[in-house]
Amino acid sequence: MAVIPVALGGRSYEVHVGADLLDRADGLLAPFLRKPRVPVVADAAAWAAHGERFTAVLSRGGHEAVVFEVVPGETSKSWAELARLTDWLLGEGVERGDHVVAFGGGVVGDLTGFACAILKRGCGFVQVPTTLLAQVDSSVGGKTAINTAAGKNLVGAFHQPSLVLADLATLATLPLRELRAGYAEVLKYGVLGDRAFFDWLAGNAAAVLALEPAALEQAVATSIGAKARIVAADERETTGTRALLNLGHTFGHALEAETGFSDRLLHGESVALGMALAARYSARRGLMHTGEADAVVQAIADAGMPSAVANLGLDCDGARLVDHMRHDKKMDAGTLPFILLRGIGEAFLARDVALDDVASFLDEELARR
Repeated sequence: MAVIPVALGGRSYEVHVGADLLDRADGLLAPFLRKPRVPVVADAAAWAAHGERFTAVLSRGGHEAVVFEVVPGETSKSWAELARLTDWLLGEGVERGDHVVAFGGGVVGDLTGFACAILKRGCGFVQVPTTLLAQVDSSVGGKTAINTAAGKNLVGAFHQPSLVLADLATLATLPLRELRAGYAEVLKYGVLGDRAFFDWLAGNAAAVLALEPAALEQAVATSIGAKARIVAADERETTGTRALLNLGHTFGHALEAETGFSDRLLHGESVALGMALAARYSARRGLMHTGEADAVVQAIADAGMPSAVANLGLDCDGARLVDHMRHDKKMDAGTLPFILLRGIGEAFLARDVALDDVASFLDEELARR
């Protein structure tokens, strides 16, 4: 088992990574549970797979889980679901000193974290991520949000969890497609800042996706460690350091918007495609060698993830995708910063990107066969 600190002064916390952590949850959660009844916000599918086990463990510690189930998928990150959840938490008598458990993937973590950020001006929460994507990305760092008609994650708050329990055994129930989608975020850490990790993944991707224990724990712990260091250096994304974690996201969110935030394109798949586009665009601008960009695209394809936007069969042009980008929350004074690459492991924040040029590039990519 690995324990990774997220060093944020008074908001510091630990991320525990290992197999069968749920079996020890009563002891690990004990410092954060003040009352016999424990409010749990759970992804319905994750709860069906693991809820009985988690409930039994809590009961062993003298606690009763009371559960608010969330329908899987991005549509649950909505105003309506936020209102329903906050009303339920208030009905359960949640106080500022209490902790709510977010049990499931990134949707549940984002929704629960935001509800806890605004409930009585802030109460505590614990993340129990049950997807690979949530374990290596969304459960760590304190970004919480819901989606709106204007775009993804445009209404939210920074609200750090008090503890993260990443039980690797829960990943065994994931469909392969979701596992691959989570692997996109693992690969991202190598592409943006760790060439050695990228090279390690090249030889171990199959083992990670096969959930081989040693390879899986190393991949997850390395990813979380990378994110923890970046978050500690730039918690609220004010210096540009944390912005590097958005590699692939500006392109990816536009693709998600165009596909209606549906299961036509999972979030991790959009990040994978976004990384491929960021690499190709960086090479097009002469920032990185074409061979390096091709290596990024190949790593994505080798892991079974979508790597060519033309294969989505979108009925749009580059200008339409760029219009989605104009709603990006990182838009500042009419300029949208992009995370580009000088090479594998060398991401940087570019503030001089012309959206008309991006639209032309996307037209080329949409026509690529």
